[in-house]
Amino acid sequence: MTSLGTASAAPGEVDTGRLSVGESRDGADVGLPVCVINGADDGKTLYLQAASDGDELNGVGVIRRLVPQLDPEAIAGTILVVGIVNVHGFRVAEHRNPIDDTKLNRAYPGDNRGTSSERIAATTFDIATSADLVLDLHQGSTSRMIRETRVRCGPRHRLHDACLDLAKTFDCGYVLDQKGPDGQLARAGPDEGVPTIDPELGGSVGFDEKSVEVGVEGVKNVLREYGFVEGTASGGEQVRATGFEQYGASAGGLVEFLVDLGDRVERGDRLFRITDAFGAVKAEATADAAGVFWRTRRLPQVATGEYVCSVGTDLDTY
Repeated sequence: MTSLGTASAAPGEVDTGRLSVGESRDGADVGLPVCVINGADDGKTLYLQAASDGDELNGVGVIRRLVPQLDPEAIAGTILVVGIVNVHGFRVAEHRNPIDDTKLNRAYPGDNRGTSSERIAATTFDIATSADLVLDLHQGSTSRMIRETRVRCGPRHRLHDACLDLAKTFDCGYVLDQKGPDGQLARAGPDEGVPTIDPELGGSVGFDEKSVEVGVEGVKNVLREYGFVEGTASGGEQVRATGFEQYGASAGGLVEFLVDLGDRVERGDRLFRITDAFGAVKAEATADAAGVFWRTRRLPQVATGEYVCSVGTDLDTY
């Protein structure tokens, strides 16, 4: 019997329940939705979570579609799922946890006696570090972004190659291989010996069906490659970026992008221009280095110095 919160499944069974992470302002229990998929045969344990950032819904869409497709009788091992991590942010469609105004994916490994976010992080981190592999499903918030996987432990980490292999197996077509900020699960998990990656499933408001489809296939690739189910992962050649350049607005106005997401750019290529409300060009920005046009803001209006777009640089294929 394998349990997670109130979910409990014998071999060959699936169960759902709630995982308590504290109480709300009216004293009611706050529980994260969880699922245990206990395979009929012994094997590895995969931990899967989504929506540690409350407005990043594509990962929730992946779990909603994936779980009904999994037959525990055909699985070797166990899959532990937390369907919505930042439940406070999810409920009000906000990126951060509104209880403590914290980006939850900067709170790992957490603190069982700390803030709301630290307590949620500590509870989910205990589950993650009991597993053999971790997939922390994200997206580029509500901005526009290509689909990619992120390896965040840094190239000198002892688990770097294992995390990179996991990212390649998931196969979004692009990998950002760059050490991430403190407090990310994909940074903290490898420190405890567990290969952990951060698939970024595009960027959208609500569900993007293509990104959800890519995420479902990515998880299935991992299940095949690591022996949870029969079959062969469908990965191909991928582009890896180890640098990431961000561009801001040098003037206020309306942004017009001159390249599309996923386009290759060379140093000096025009990326965007800013016009006033009457179409007069006020400023242009060009690429500082060759790379892939990776991410942009969603809305066209910008103030001076505001974020506009990003380019993945220092590319290779593998």
